[in-house]
Amino acid sequence: MGSQVQKPTIVLVHGAFEDASIWNGVIARLQSQGFPVIAFGNPLLGVAVDTAYLRSILNRIQGPIVLAAHSYGGAVITQAGAEDAKVKALVYAAAIMPAPGEAASNLLERYPGSTFPTSVEPVKYTLPDGTSGTYLLYQADKFHSNVAADVPGRDAALMFITQRPMNLAALNEKVTEAGWETKPSWQIRTLQDLAIPVDEQKFEADRAHAHVLEVDSSHSVTVSHPDVVAAAIEQAANSISNE
Repeated sequence: MGSQVQKPTIVLVHGAFEDASIWNGVIARLQSQGFPVIAFGNPLLGVAVDTAYLRSILNRIQGPIVLAAHSYGGAVITQAGAEDAKVKALVYAAAIMPAPGEAASNLLERYPGSTFPTSVEPVKYTLPDGTSGTYLLYQADKFHSNVAADVPGRDAALMFITQRPMNLAALNEKVTEAGWETKPSWQIRTLQDLAIPVDEQKFEADRAHAHVLEVDSSHSVTVSHPDVVAAAIEQAANSISNE
């Protein structure tokens, strides 16, 4: 009897201002195809810290892994994907694909058009030890139109109400390695994205020699087009199985 090919574990990494529930529609589709799935709760504290937490999850997994990310989560899988040999493919769903030495903020400035810088507001905080910092929150009147225009109003309102703060370090910390330099990558290119300009998405995908699936979607593609996102992840996973 031939040995059955092990399906890779799919690890999903959300981005700023959101939680793992953005993947709910994608998870259902992947599970229906028999894939083991983990939705990582991204701390949103900075690339180094977030990658360390993700690494602790990856260390518990046996066998091949496909990392998939949305938005800022792309920086985290880019770093983690370079560090872990079990990671065999990377999927970027409206996600940034930084190169070594680049931060999320660099990618949002390379081409004009991102509404992100004018749609968030800084909030100062002080920790018990007296150190202080800054996190970002999305402005109420900008969220639906700029982030989730093709998501029903009720759902977009819930996404805004439950938003999680993004530490400023997550925006400004640079990645030091890039998994897409040595491993196959997929990009779900969101043509109505007001957060990551389409020109920037094209630049990053060309640089990474990524497989590209275009979709007429807002930035919130995992919510508005979970079927497209799941299909891209399945392509990446099947490419591993066919090696």
